[in-house]
Amino acid sequence: MKNILNWFAIALTCIFSCFWAFWGIIENFHEGWYYKSTLMNIGMMLFQYLIFSLMFLIVGVVAIKWKKIGAVMFILSGILIPILEIRSNAAIFVFSFPLIITGILFWFGEQKNKKLAYTIIIALPLMTLIISGIEPVVRVSQRIDDKNYEERLVKGNGVQLIWAPEGNGWATSSEQMKGKSWYDIVDLVAHLNKDGKTLSDTIVNIWRLPTLQEAVASLTRNGINCRGKWDEQTGNAFYNIMPDKESPLWKIHSPIVYWWTSTEVNDSIAYRVVYNGGVQKQKKQIKMGSLGYRAVKETK
Repeated sequence: MKNILNWFAIALTCIFSCFWAFWGIIENFHEGWYYKSTLMNIGMMLFQYLIFSLMFLIVGVVAIKWKKIGAVMFILSGILIPILEIRSNAAIFVFSFPLIITGILFWFGEQKNKKLAYTIIIALPLMTLIISGIEPVVRVSQRIDDKNYEERLVKGNGVQLIWAPEGNGWATSSEQMKGKSWYDIVDLVAHLNKDGKTLSDTIVNIWRLPTLQEAVASLTRNGINCRGKWDEQTGNAFYNIMPDKESPLWKIHSPIVYWWTSTEVNDSIAYRVVYNGGVQKQKKQIKMGSLGYRAVKETK
């Protein structure tokens, strides 16, 4: 019976370690991996996106070798996480309960085949990490960055617009978005001067936010227009190939992965577009460091 309890503990450890390995590596290459320094990117990956997977794996290894020490570490982690870090009902079910239950199983269990247990608890999360990471690693490594962050004429797929240069017309840092909601951005863009960088004291209405259809239709991958189309009836965007975060529209060394559009759902909700082509409804008052904008103007 004790051996069965221990295998249940190992199974739970592997399930959650694999889940967080899968989620972490996907999110790491979706919204992370934007530093110019590879070392900084690796640090962010380990301590922000893979931390929970590593925690389950490391504490699981400890529990196999010293079961009561590991069991206590699991239980204490389950108690402390919602107290010190994440205070929500979701945190209790997603973090606390699995950790506490795993700790209890390790405490009352007994492992006879430690070598097999070590192999399983280390190999499965590692395999999950590698398999899940292949596509995003390849995609991110092939991103185009022409380092031209000035005003850009982008045409194709029935849309021809001038996109604003980096600065007030194009937010590429979280600091620029601090305290700014959709309402603030719409007002700011309306005050942009012709150069797309400086602001006027009065509304000039030279620049504006792109519509959802314009943003979807302009996205690219490997320098090729993705032929995106927004279907208002289904509420989905369709592409010939999935877009990516690259020049000339996006800055790859930027934490911004979402853009506001001018297309509104109602008085309190507007659409945002993701660099990979996703379309999402978002409350206008929300303020996020990863949610930015880039203004556009007509070519004439």
